[in-house]
Amino acid sequence: MNFRRFVAIFHKERRHILRDPLSLGMALAIPLLLLILFGYALTLDVDRIPTAVYDRDQTQQSRDLVNRFRGSKYFQIVESRADYRFIDAGISRSSVLLGLVIERDFGKKLAAGQEARVQALLDGSDSNTASIAAGYVESLVMGYATDVRQQAMSRKGISKLEMPADARIRVMYNSDLKSKNFIVPGLIAVILMLIGAMLTSLCIAREWENGTMEQLLSTPVRPAELLFGKLCAYFVLGMTDMLVALVVAVGVFDVPMRGSVVLLVLSSGLFLFGALCWGIFLSTVLRSQLLAYQISLLTSFLPSFLLSGFIYSLGNMPWIIQQISRVVPARYFIVILQGIFLKGVGMSVLGAQFLFLFVYANGVLALAMKKLRPKLV
Repeated sequence: MNFRRFVAIFHKERRHILRDPLSLGMALAIPLLLLILFGYALTLDVDRIPTAVYDRDQTQQSRDLVNRFRGSKYFQIVESRADYRFIDAGISRSSVLLGLVIERDFGKKLAAGQEARVQALLDGSDSNTASIAAGYVESLVMGYATDVRQQAMSRKGISKLEMPADARIRVMYNSDLKSKNFIVPGLIAVILMLIGAMLTSLCIAREWENGTMEQLLSTPVRPAELLFGKLCAYFVLGMTDMLVALVVAVGVFDVPMRGSVVLLVLSSGLFLFGALCWGIFLSTVLRSQLLAYQISLLTSFLPSFLLSGFIYSLGNMPWIIQQISRVVPARYFIVILQGIFLKGVGMSVLGAQFLFLFVYANGVLALAMKKLRPKLV
């Protein structure tokens, strides 16, 4: 490979990028837009659940229970009336997700050590949120009932009720259980795959559509020089997007960065190189900018979003889909990102993921070179 010809192709492609401010602006703006939208709008946290209360007991005990719901960050009391109909109407309008009904004689039964019932009516149209909300309700009610019974036993001179087991939960790596700490690092993988494959999928196809490929064919430029010259220009742009995403993740969303920044840059560069090679391969095969753009979205963005574990747990997917996800490079890069950001682990833990990205990048590079060579020789 001749270094001068490689540099000439690099400068040619760099000028193409700079002379198209719209595409350049999109390449820099899309990562910021995705980070803002997903970081602020997409959340898996379930809190401030709209709750309507129907207190049929109207005693101090029932009011204390309602106050516990009111003081919890997981519930937001929006209505409190003495009627079932307003709960049904609220759930139908989707203004209420949880309806809490406290039965008559709740306080009396609770003080007497009898079974005191609390009814929870949930909007099951969002089954995941409803199941989480049901767990919150059960935990809060049981905690309140335990406190009341212990107070009653203390007044009678009975020693404090001891539980047979003392369960203590310790959450590691993401102690606040904030979904943005999980989503934002994974979003870097989606951004790099989308930007890398989308931009380079157009570059060779653009040469064919504009008629400039024939001019390249008449020059001594070799396939490797053309490929790496174009890749380097877009590699610089992609790494710029990665650094912007890193700054926004740490500086704006306060995502903890516990691992090595150098390791993060190396893994990002390896993943981006594979994405760029995939885009070059599509561009070489299809020769149409529109078709190359559509196929690049279908084969890069959608698998990275749906089959990488970014949003949906791979363990809950059918077996065949789990096997298909094994060839999605974003799946392994997201493991690396979460390991570096949240766990602070290194190559000793993430070596297998790095190996897959290395094999994938070299495999796609070989495919792109094989398809590009016959068109230039």
